Amino acid sequence: MSTKQLEVQIMGQSYLLGCPVGGEERLLAAVDKVDQAMCKVRDAGKIKARDRIAVLAALNLAFEQTEVSPSTSTQVATTETSATLSDSDQDRLGQLLKKLDQALHQDGQLI
Repeated sequence: MSTKQLEVQIMGQSYLLGCPVGGEERLLAAVDKVDQAMCKVRDAGKIKARDRIAVLAALNLAFEQTEVSPSTSTQVATTETSATLSDSDQDRLGQLLKKLDQALHQDGQLI
């Protein structure tokens, strides 16, 4: 399968990504989802480091993905099928993210 390169922007920074031919639409949808998640984390708090924003955004996206029914046999990457978090889930996620942010802040680095 041949690949194609696409230049995309995430949080205002350009990235050159490889993509299978015919997968451009899915890749662009994924980039948009990541960009939105990272901007939401950045805009919601005092976090300025891109790597920490990326980790928190990845956790948010993974958490949302676990909300999708496990009986679903195919993965659907549209925002229309993404689960909406309840208020209690939002609170729990916020608490988890605060704990993670504190741990990362104390450590000063991810690895």
